[in-house]
Amino acid sequence: MSKIDRLDIKQLRVFQALIKEKNASKAASHLGLTQQAVSEHLKKLRNVFDDRLFLRKTNGFIPTPYAEELAIEIDKLLNDFQALLSPKVFNPNTVSGTFVIAATDYAQQVVLPALISTLRKQSPNLKLIVRDFEIDKLHELMESGKVNLAIAFPDYIPDSYPVIKLFEEHHICVAPPNSMLLNSKPTLKDIANYPSIIASPSRPNFKGSIDDWFKQFGLERNIVVSAPCFSIVPMYLETTDSIAFLPSRAIKGLNLIEIQLEQSPDPFDVIAAWHPRYNDDALQQWVVSMLERE
Repeated sequence: MSKIDRLDIKQLRVFQALIKEKNASKAASHLGLTQQAVSEHLKKLRNVFDDRLFLRKTNGFIPTPYAEELAIEIDKLLNDFQALLSPKVFNPNTVSGTFVIAATDYAQQVVLPALISTLRKQSPNLKLIVRDFEIDKLHELMESGKVNLAIAFPDYIPDSYPVIKLFEEHHICVAPPNSMLLNSKPTLKDIANYPSIIASPSRPNFKGSIDDWFKQFGLERNIVVSAPCFSIVPMYLETTDSIAFLPSRAIKGLNLIEIQLEQSPDPFDVIAAWHPRYNDDALQQWVVSMLERE
C-alpha cells in the first residue's frame, strides 16, 4: 500500500490541531475526539511520514523540525480541501465557456433577441450557440450535453424535464393589406375554405398546429403552402391572396392585417426546458433566471 493510501483528511486535521495546541488533550477537545483516537492518528502519521513529528515534554508536545515544515504544506492542503467543498460564488461577468440553446423559429424571433442582449452585456466571456429545434433529436442532444436549454412549446418537451413558463401566447388570423377578406365579415367556414399558409418547422407536411381546433367545428382548412419557418410566412402572404394563423408576438411591425374571427383558437404556453442533470448547475440557473426576468 502506498503512503497516500494510508493517509486521510482526519489525520491531517489531527496534525493541524496538534501543531496549534501542542497538547493531545486540547487537540482532542478541539476536534471532538477522544485522546486515545488522537494518539492512534498520530501513530499512523508517524508511520506515513517516517518521523516522530511530535516529542513529548512535561505538559504536552513539541513539533520536530520536519513537522514544522509539514505544517505549512498541510495548512495549504486543508484550505484547498475546504475551498473545494465550499459553495462556489457564481459571477456572470467572469464565467466563460459555451452555452447552447435549441429554439423554435418562433422563439428565435421573439424570445432570444432580448435574452442574447442580456447575456452579452452581463456575461461578455460566455459564447452562445443557437441551433434550430429538432424535436426528434432533442432528448439525445440534451442528455449528451450538446444542448443546454430548449425554448419551445410544451408538446415538444419530454415530461420528465424541468420547465418554466415564459408567457402565454395565442394565434391570430392575418392577411396582406390587399386581401379580399378585409371587405367582408368571414365566418369560420369561410376562413377554413380560404387558401391558407402554415409553418411546419418540425416536419414538412400540411398539418398545422390549430387544425384540431378547426375540427371541433367540423371544418378542415384549405392549406396550399407549407413553409419551414414562421419568419418566411409573411413574405409569402405579401405575394399571394392567402391567410395564415401566426403567433401574435411574431407579427409585430409587419405589414399584415388581423382578420377578426367569431371564435379564437385556444392560447398556448411558451416554455424553457432543460435536462434534469443541470438542475444544480450555476450557469444554467443564472441563464434561466435571466429568461424569467424578460
